[in-house]
Amino acid sequence: MVFVVEYRSFRMLAALPRRLGDELRPHTGHAAAAMIQEIQRAVPAYAMPLRGVFGRVVVVAVERAVQHYVDCIGNPDISHDAWIAFYRERGRREFEEGRDLDPLQDSATIGARAAWRAMQPVVRGLDVPPEIVALSAEAVFSYVDELCATAAEGYLAAKSEAAGAVPIRRRRLLTLIARAPETSASSITSLAAGADWRLPETAAMVALERAPGAPAFPAHLLDEAVLLDLDDTEPYLLTADPDTELAPLEGAMTGWRAAVSPVVPLADAPAALHTARRALRLSGEDVPGPIIWCRDHLASLWLLAEDFLGAELAKQSLDPFASLSEKQRDRLSETLLAWLETRSGAPEVAQRLGVHPQTVRNRLRQLERLFGDRLKDADDRLGMQLALRAQRLMRAHRRDEEQPGN
Repeated sequence: MVFVVEYRSFRMLAALPRRLGDELRPHTGHAAAAMIQEIQRAVPAYAMPLRGVFGRVVVVAVERAVQHYVDCIGNPDISHDAWIAFYRERGRREFEEGRDLDPLQDSATIGARAAWRAMQPVVRGLDVPPEIVALSAEAVFSYVDELCATAAEGYLAAKSEAAGAVPIRRRRLLTLIARAPETSASSITSLAAGADWRLPETAAMVALERAPGAPAFPAHLLDEAVLLDLDDTEPYLLTADPDTELAPLEGAMTGWRAAVSPVVPLADAPAALHTARRALRLSGEDVPGPIIWCRDHLASLWLLAEDFLGAELAKQSLDPFASLSEKQRDRLSETLLAWLETRSGAPEVAQRLGVHPQTVRNRLRQLERLFGDRLKDADDRLGMQLALRAQRLMRAHRRDEEQPGN
């Protein structure tokens, strides 16, 4: 919103006789005190004790209004720049302190009436013509209207700047949360306030991936509470309520994939984003679909979280396979995993694998020769099962990466 203040009151005051201003000047302190007393009585927002910054601001604002009014009388050459800048700043401060303009406007109107009443004995004692008194009164109320309009300019400018800064602040906030929230708690709290965003205790991080030629991400479908960065080399977003806030994306993510981390405390956001990005790099039967919910695949994601550790576990738990050919390793690994997962006999394992029961019996005897008593130890069996599942997941992942277009 843009408007121009005409400042008619300055011209009206300049047309008054300078003698009137000279006679009123010694009484400006009395007028200012009367204004403050009436403002504090009638305007609740300014009713607190005049101490500290608040007290200084109120007193200076009132005194400057009275002083400038008197200085303008009979003086067409006076500069108004400092006065205009001061009341624009007052308007900005009203916005920054979370108030609307009503208290300031009420105080200006109420204060003007109080000042006019306080000055009446002086004006009457000067024996000035009635038309001068009328013009002085008209100038007072025009002056008040223009003071309020000047403050409104500052208020609206501050409001517009804050609105324009919100997207930038929200992006900075998201970046800070995604990197190191535990070391930036105060900065996050401050940015959240400046971005008009309620800081949640928990949230989910969502990694995004765009296929070549895909349309723009349908960000307009998301609630304004969702923080989003589509310009990052690996775009992502934050949502405090993924089930509800991501629901509008169902069926609307043409050419996009998303991986949603579990809902975690905000301090764990970096790890959650790492997990979501890891999930995006997986595919196949274990992690299907355009929207991957990590909570449904925690075991797989945990097994694939550290390639190095997975390889070390396989080396330690499956070392008897080292002397076998690749074909032998694959057959026996498949049989061993099926047995570990079911702990059933040859017929059940054979049915699961789709082979003859005698084939399974032969393989199980081979496994007993290779692993011996380790097959009876619970810790060893757990290590074997984890290593085999990790290997299977990694093979599926590598196959997907090797497919054309990946």
